[in-house]
Amino acid sequence: MELRKDPITTSWVIFEDSETEPSNGGECLLCPGHEEVSAGIYTVPYGNPDWQVRVVPHLHPLYRIEGDAMRRGEGLYDKMRNLGAHEIVVETPQHDLQLSGQTPENIAQVLRAYVARLADLKQDRRFKYITVFRNQGEAAGQDLAHPHSEITATPFVPRRMRYELRSAQRHYDLKERCVICDIVRQELTQEVRTVASDDRYIAFCPFASRVPYETWILPLYHHCCFEEDLNSWDSQLRLARFIKNVLLRIETVSPAYHLVLHSAPNTNAKFEQAGYWKTLAEDYHWHFEILPVLTSKSKSYSLKEVYYNSMVPERAAKELRAAVIRSAAESS
Repeated sequence: MELRKDPITTSWVIFEDSETEPSNGGECLLCPGHEEVSAGIYTVPYGNPDWQVRVVPHLHPLYRIEGDAMRRGEGLYDKMRNLGAHEIVVETPQHDLQLSGQTPENIAQVLRAYVARLADLKQDRRFKYITVFRNQGEAAGQDLAHPHSEITATPFVPRRMRYELRSAQRHYDLKERCVICDIVRQELTQEVRTVASDDRYIAFCPFASRVPYETWILPLYHHCCFEEDLNSWDSQLRLARFIKNVLLRIETVSPAYHLVLHSAPNTNAKFEQAGYWKTLAEDYHWHFEILPVLTSKSKSYSLKEVYYNSMVPERAAKELRAAVIRSAAESS
């Protein structure tokens, strides 16, 4: 595999000249009893064969942790080897139990695994950006049947995150305020796009939602870095309850979705411009973005950066607020 940079959009693209996938003989290699396939990077409870959450190297990783990036040029083009990390967070030993069906305590253990792995990977100065994502359902590209999340660490900041970070920085330079804090204040005032909120977190459908029922989850207070913020069991459990409630609402309209964590880049990494992130703690605000997959509601355009959305976020939020969700007592 190798990474190639588009000189116009500055996006990095992973290339693999192979279609070979690892064979598992029809068995799920993430289920209990297959622990010998890959050593656990992180396990809860630690050293216990009856584990609740495991983190393992991806069975078919897009990125390899060994060596360095070997950045090189080919005329005006840039490329490098697929340096990075690619891990699987096995969220439960139960093969058919999705995240929304777990107890808040179990979801909190999953969040604790995110925190531990993000903090550990940020110790590696080769990695500029580390994130968590979750694809649920075949329509969302879920490639392993067992409920899981994925963590990737890359020697570059992905393009969308770079745009988002720069936009937050520009807003702060102009107004000395966090743009997402400003958005939260307006959403709480208008209350037309809010899906759920408590004294700590808010979920809302963004004003310019890209897809129907797109929902963001974020803290009402300001913090730029997920793993530094969620560093206690109480905070993990509080967020777990809130995430469960929102996911149950999302699943009333679509069982398939993408969930992605947006958090601060690795400021320990070797960046070309010293001091570039000097206002990061003040200008950025971590959050989860959830994009449900409703294939019948999408349209195709040649300019993919211009999104088509068949539903205004005000109506989407109203439907999600009114959704009758299962296990309501557990999600409260």
